[in-house]
Amino acid sequence: MKIDKKNFGVLSNGKKVKIFTLSAGQLKLSLTNIGAAWTSLIVPSQLGRNDLLLGYTGLDGFISNRQYFGVTVGRFANRIGNASFSLQERTYQLEANNGKNSLHSGSNGFAKRYWKANAYEENEGVYVRFELESPDGDGGFPGNMKAVVSYGLTKSSEIICDYQAKVDKPTPVNFTNHAYFNLAGEGRGDVLSHEVNLYSSSYVEVDDNLIPTGSLLPVEGTYFDFKKRRKICEDSNIKTFKGYDHCFAVDGEQGKLRPCAAVYEPVTKRTMKVFTTQPGVQFYTSNHMDTEGKFGSRYANFSGFCLETQHFPDTPNHENFPSCVASAGNDYHEKAVFAFDW
Repeated sequence: MKIDKKNFGVLSNGKKVKIFTLSAGQLKLSLTNIGAAWTSLIVPSQLGRNDLLLGYTGLDGFISNRQYFGVTVGRFANRIGNASFSLQERTYQLEANNGKNSLHSGSNGFAKRYWKANAYEENEGVYVRFELESPDGDGGFPGNMKAVVSYGLTKSSEIICDYQAKVDKPTPVNFTNHAYFNLAGEGRGDVLSHEVNLYSSSYVEVDDNLIPTGSLLPVEGTYFDFKKRRKICEDSNIKTFKGYDHCFAVDGEQGKLRPCAAVYEPVTKRTMKVFTTQPGVQFYTSNHMDTEGKFGSRYANFSGFCLETQHFPDTPNHENFPSCVASAGNDYHEKAVFAFDW
């Protein structure tokens, strides 16, 4: 196992940005302070080693990062309808940066912040611990928050994700990582032939603006049925395929680490399995993308996919959804694991 730390650049305020590269087994994961972001993930296959993460070559890309490549999202990942919610008989107004709704906590959410970072070795893995202080009223959310997010790489080819937050008053919390994967390698075409299995019997119904209606609908026999592994898009549907940007309810007991998803790439024969303690996973297939990526790669629609483990979108406005409210003495703590084979 190995930890390597290098300078990645300097911000306009003079803060130095680092890039940490963790090596364990045959995997190599790089991360940076800006957005507590994953910048690359090198995974072998029978055809060679590839970087599986969409992203940018240098720091400037991760500073702007409109696509949220690899970032840690908070205080609340995903959408909140009408950019507002009520808690304890008070209404809180957020930034409307997605039409009239709030997406990923506005234009200055955790994905855009400089995080303190420290790398360390523990047990059978190497890790980076990111810390961020968020004051009361930050982004419109109540309560002072200390966020601590750790990402690690183990000898058994797993990425370990640990999300924690301490707050001093009740507030919604929903962290995730927004990595875009292409198991064939970033810049190597679309992901439509990837085969996906989601351990979900239901999904969150949304309106035309992707805001939940409050209902969970069964996936069986629908476009959302991935209980048996199948291609993201069958060849006969490619011309009409619009993609996925939906939250699936993960089967099993919330709070316990359990299978969430499995993805197989038939050419390289790479497999990624995902586990989570959270109630949902957002499956997104990069439906609206046209951007320059690493080393001149051009990312078009469906160039990658995300599996964002999280609470359901718009949870603060739906009492029937599993609660995402943390408070003093009731800390937020969730985990996820991404396991690779080839």
